[in-house]
Amino acid sequence: MKRIVCFCTAAILLAFVSCSSQKKVAEQKSVPVGKGDVEVIIPCTGVGFYSDATTFRASGEGFSHSMTTAKNKALQTARERLATSIESTMQAVIDNYASSYETGMDEESKSKYQGLSRTIVNRTLQGVVPICEKVMQTPEGAYRAYVAVEMMGGKILEEYNNSVNKDDKLRIEYEYEKFKQTFDEEMRKLEEKNGR
Repeated sequence: MKRIVCFCTAAILLAFVSCSSQKKVAEQKSVPVGKGDVEVIIPCTGVGFYSDATTFRASGEGFSHSMTTAKNKALQTARERLATSIESTMQAVIDNYASSYETGMDEESKSKYQGLSRTIVNRTLQGVVPICEKVMQTPEGAYRAYVAVEMMGGKILEEYNNSVNKDDKLRIEYEYEKFKQTFDEEMRKLEEKNGR
């Protein structure tokens, strides 16, 4: 009987300690992280400036004592980020498109597709226009510029299609509808990744 009473007492104490430690963990989780921190709102960023299933978007920031230089730095950063996003998406499209061939696409053709992708990205980025531009002046007189740019996915696809059709070997293997379907799927994945 003493064993049962000791066992019950031990179980009650264990449950009490367990509940007490769970309560402390719960209390710790409810304490705000970085108490006293202030949220920083960065212009030209956020939900309206994420890439989606039809459009590539990117933002950039630049800092300088010259307003023009700050704006140019911000635009250059945004373009670089946009190019990286387009290139990685196109790489996934090409890989998935190439793997959809039953016999497999030869390495020469795959290399040509990838080369076209880089050329198209470089060519189309020249015409990118900002969709958001904000300039702030610091108390010291320097400038901080924020820029967001976008490019329609359809424009990339159209440029790609036109370039493939100019290459005799690629044109023979190329199935536009299958390529477009693969492209659209990758754009949907990009949108999901951005939480839209």
